[in-house]
Amino acid sequence: MSDRTTNTADGDAGGRAATDRERAMTGVADAVRRARDTLVGLSHSLHAEPETAMREYKSAVKVAAVLDGAGFSVTPGAAGLPTALVGTYGTGDLVVALCAEYDALPGIGHACGHNVNGAAAVGAALALAAVADTVGITVKLVGTPAEEDIGGKALLLEAGVFDGVAAAMMVHAAPEDSVGASSLAVGAWDVTFHGRPAHAALAPWEGVNALDAMTLAHTAVGLLRQQLPPGTLVHDIVLEAGHAVNVIPELARGRYELRARTTEDLDRARERVRACLEAGALATGAELELASHGRDFADLRQDPFLTAAYVRAARALGREPVPRHGEVMASTDMGNVSHAVPSLHPTIGYDTGGALQHTEPFARHGTSPGADQAVVDGATALARVGVELATDPAARRRFLDLVGERTAGGAPGDRS
Repeated sequence: MSDRTTNTADGDAGGRAATDRERAMTGVADAVRRARDTLVGLSHSLHAEPETAMREYKSAVKVAAVLDGAGFSVTPGAAGLPTALVGTYGTGDLVVALCAEYDALPGIGHACGHNVNGAAAVGAALALAAVADTVGITVKLVGTPAEEDIGGKALLLEAGVFDGVAAAMMVHAAPEDSVGASSLAVGAWDVTFHGRPAHAALAPWEGVNALDAMTLAHTAVGLLRQQLPPGTLVHDIVLEAGHAVNVIPELARGRYELRARTTEDLDRARERVRACLEAGALATGAELELASHGRDFADLRQDPFLTAAYVRAARALGREPVPRHGEVMASTDMGNVSHAVPSLHPTIGYDTGGALQHTEPFARHGTSPGADQAVVDGATALARVGVELATDPAARRRFLDLVGERTAGGAPGDRS
């Protein structure tokens, strides 16, 4: 008798949970539909006024205005970054963060689709706010500047903005829907060679040629590439190397960027490239100055539960994400977040005429009907993932336990 009573009670509880989830799923979809014009308008406005890293002043204000109008508590200038922000809604113990990107690329605007990314994240936040009390969550929209440069998410993570967050999510604009990919870890140096000027015709032997040092370093790195493991890449540009052809250049400045499959591989590559830069200085007598440019980006680790939930959500919207498990994208500072917090970073696709990210043709498709639908579908899918996490008792408990472990002193990256 007692066993049957218990089983019946469990069944009733399970039925109520399923009903609550269905209602919440309907609620988030309805909320996105109501906000569609606002979200598409935000995407178009961000696209029309592209702002580069740490200069996203208008973009941050636009995002904050939408959140404020929806009843969020908004904190501009989060973590001391003038173009970052945090908006919160609800009081539940399960904190779900949506990461909104809105920085553009120099010269080519939103060629990575961050207007779509940011608007979709805002839409997901609005949708989850509509059911926050029902499913017991706190919604945290994090406006994350400078993804294309110094890594705003890494800075926000270090400042504690993601403390207490159970899951962090976003979608990224792309020519296709995909899930499960990793990304390359990346780090950058600002490189300066200091030489000594001299008249290039009368006494060149009196000079120390900083351009020669930069050239030798570039050549050494070119030779090194054949010895680098698969997935390890080095890119460099020269920013300055003299001003008059008849004067031995006393200063040469450039930037080196390194990518690798893991943070460990990145560290190993950095030592090899450093040796090439030091060789340029040694061979010419110049002095080498290295300065880190922004924060290193860690490799992206996507949570299996969030990924599976996203696939179900995308399919419910008529999308079929391509599985990219084991493959790598370029690089993202969402990787840093993913080492500390269970994270989700799928791509949301639309027709770009074959153009890939970081090109001007890709930017031109950023306000197309397909891009607008990606904003709406991305917002809905992320919100559905949040609902599934909040209403799955086992998953909710596991994610909250992970928050407790971090709060008790667990090191970032120990989740696995």
